[in-house]
Amino acid sequence: MAVKKLEEGIYEVGAVDWDRELFDELIPLPDGTSYNAYLVVGDDKIALLDTVDPTKVSVLMDNLNSLDIDHLDYVISHHAEQDHSGSIPAILEKYPMAKVVTNPKCKGMLEEHLHIPEEKFIEVEDGEEIYLGDITLRFVYTPWVHWPETMCTYLPEMNIIFTCDLFGSHLATSDLFVRDKEKTYLAAKRYYAEIMMPFRRLIKGHLQKLDGLEVDIIATSHGPIYDEPGFIIDAYKDWTSDKVKDEVVVPYVSMHGSTEDMVEHLVDHLMNKGTKVTPYNLTTTDLGDLAMSLVDAATVIIGTPTVLTGPHPKALYAAYLANALRPKTKFVSLIGSYGWGGRMPQMIQETLKNLNAEMLEPVVIKGHPSESDLKKIERLADEIIAKHEKSDLVH
Repeated sequence: MAVKKLEEGIYEVGAVDWDRELFDELIPLPDGTSYNAYLVVGDDKIALLDTVDPTKVSVLMDNLNSLDIDHLDYVISHHAEQDHSGSIPAILEKYPMAKVVTNPKCKGMLEEHLHIPEEKFIEVEDGEEIYLGDITLRFVYTPWVHWPETMCTYLPEMNIIFTCDLFGSHLATSDLFVRDKEKTYLAAKRYYAEIMMPFRRLIKGHLQKLDGLEVDIIATSHGPIYDEPGFIIDAYKDWTSDKVKDEVVVPYVSMHGSTEDMVEHLVDHLMNKGTKVTPYNLTTTDLGDLAMSLVDAATVIIGTPTVLTGPHPKALYAAYLANALRPKTKFVSLIGSYGWGGRMPQMIQETLKNLNAEMLEPVVIKGHPSESDLKKIERLADEIIAKHEKSDLVH
């Protein structure tokens, strides 16, 4: 990857990972990702802001060599996760005089995960500054975005803020700055849904904190850089707000067609009444798409058959995912069938206990749905519509 210049003395020296398909052995990456690292060259000292995933350390080294960097004074670590910090030991080996600058919590994590010795660290507090001569690095704590130790670095002379994972997107691109807004918006929303959504209320507070800074450029650790910061800030304000949309999400799985028929009837009835609804067949669905749909939806209905005495494992996983991501969903319910009995409804409801949502009466039937069973589905759909009409939803 070629070095790219943001401003005079500011360079992107990280790596694009075009081929990575999975993150944390969990999150699908349909568009690859990048590990952005930034070199800030002052007239007195030089700082490297974050590193790259260890699999791409050679790219980082080549980029630094291409700039004839013979020393580093500081390595700024915003976040201890290895896709940003994992190459710090290699950097310290190449530049042994460099010090790792971070907050106390991140220092502890880097010592534990990467075995960096204590004498290599400089600890900084929230709002503290380090000077590179003509450039100031001001550190801004943003804990739980998405680990407890995360922080940002602000350059007041240039109105640039380096936000690490905050505002990021898993998007491999040759563009330094955002040029395809639609694609970046979707990638950033997916990233927010999968990683940031559980910390929605904390992020709202961090957005207010950042409002006090004059920012012309947001430089993230994944995806293209925002030279129109209002684009992503406005998106985050929308996603982290309490507003939900007139939308229903239906993740489901069906073994012999009974649950699928119930889901199709529910979807058709909602569509005919003008409510947006999206079913997700859990045997084929990209879970990132499902997570992204949870950002805005007012209602989530889980469809599942009964396997032995409980929900289908894929449906249970969808409930677990929703519970972990904690979307701002207002209403939840479930539909499904059973052969002889079990605790399927109770297990789904117990799994969704983190959601601050009203549980609507489930529709759980025995065997294949009859006409009277489908009428129950229609009543559930009508109840959803009525709930949406009484709520302050975005249409």
